[in-house]
Amino acid sequence: MKRLLLIIALVLAAPVHAQQAVSANPGLGVGAVKGMWEAMTNYIIAAAEQMPEKDYAFRPTHDVRTFGEMIGHVAGAQAMICAAALGEKGGAEDDIEKTAKTKAALIAALRNTTQYCQRAYAQADASTAASTTLFGRSMPRMNALAMNATHNAEHYGNLVTYLRIRGMVPPSSQPMPPRT
Repeated sequence: MKRLLLIIALVLAAPVHAQQAVSANPGLGVGAVKGMWEAMTNYIIAAAEQMPEKDYAFRPTHDVRTFGEMIGHVAGAQAMICAAALGEKGGAEDDIEKTAKTKAALIAALRNTTQYCQRAYAQADASTAASTTLFGRSMPRMNALAMNATHNAEHYGNLVTYLRIRGMVPPSSQPMPPRT
């Protein structure tokens, strides 16, 4: 995990140098970032499924998103960021947050954007050196992928707090099923 975080920090902090390092060592490229993204996204989906629908309106304080809004935000941001990583036109990051309101709709949107992002994380390392624009800045597509993984990790941390306040054990802290 420390290695992944270091890789992501290098990719975000020094795009040109990071892209050269990625090209020289494919084991440090899309696959490494994809692993982090998949873990965090799976935890987010599990948290979304775990939270009762009545608690989708819960917010720890008046100045933060509700649990449901957070799920919508993650789904919308994934769609926007992965579109940039693919060099495609995407919507606004708050599109889903503004439109999907039920637990079922939010989970469906999260699953749909996760499936869309699978395409972005399936790119060859060389493809991620291509330039894209995100938040008005030009950057390599690899940076968009790393940003998406980091963004999901950030908001999974928020969701952990929401679950804990509601007396639930978050997915990442639940016992692992026995291996068969």
